[in-house]
Amino acid sequence: MATDVKPTRKNLMAIEDRIELSERGHDTLEKKRDGLIMEFMDILDQAQDVRSDLEDTYETAQQRLNMARAMDGDIAVRGAAAALKEHPEITTQSKNIMGVVVPQIESTSVRKTLDQRGYGVLGTSGRIDAAAEAYEELLEQIILAAEVETAMKELLDEIETTKRRVNALEFKLLPELRSNKEYIEQKLEEQEREEIFRMKKIKDKKEAEERAEREAAQSEPVSADD
Repeated sequence: MATDVKPTRKNLMAIEDRIELSERGHDTLEKKRDGLIMEFMDILDQAQDVRSDLEDTYETAQQRLNMARAMDGDIAVRGAAAALKEHPEITTQSKNIMGVVVPQIESTSVRKTLDQRGYGVLGTSGRIDAAAEAYEELLEQIILAAEVETAMKELLDEIETTKRRVNALEFKLLPELRSNKEYIEQKLEEQEREEIFRMKKIKDKKEAEERAEREAAQSEPVSADD
């Protein structure tokens, strides 16, 4: 509350400094919030494309798998899958987007040649090869989607945090500081008016006393000797 602040010149200067600092912080946070929103919208567009591609790739992979199972049988498909010796490896790094650390997922050994898949070329059909290729592509899409979705979540969390800080400054701290400043200024003006009035009263009293002394001196009787 403003009435809790002691109305002194020193406190007024301190509050003015805090207002200036808070206003600069508010402007900086607003710019950060707007920049984060722009970055988020760019990633959102990318995420929509990734999701669409992921759905298409999944449908293609399922169709090719179903075709291989129907034509070559489950045993052949399962045997080809079990023959895989070298599994994909995933590593995570990080990158900075306007102060927000988001993951950057790197993958290796996802796409493979026929001989890297481990099954004998003569013992399988082109349908199994097509299904394997489709699922390799699907895995790449899943990894990309995970990276984009996580980046979106991190950015969205930071946007919400920044918005709360902007609102706290704009609707709570700055109004309180300005109210305190106005209160102190009013009190100081009142004190100044009271001091001026007090000094005027002292002056008027002194002038009245001096006038009374002069009048008293003038009214004294003059002796005959004089």
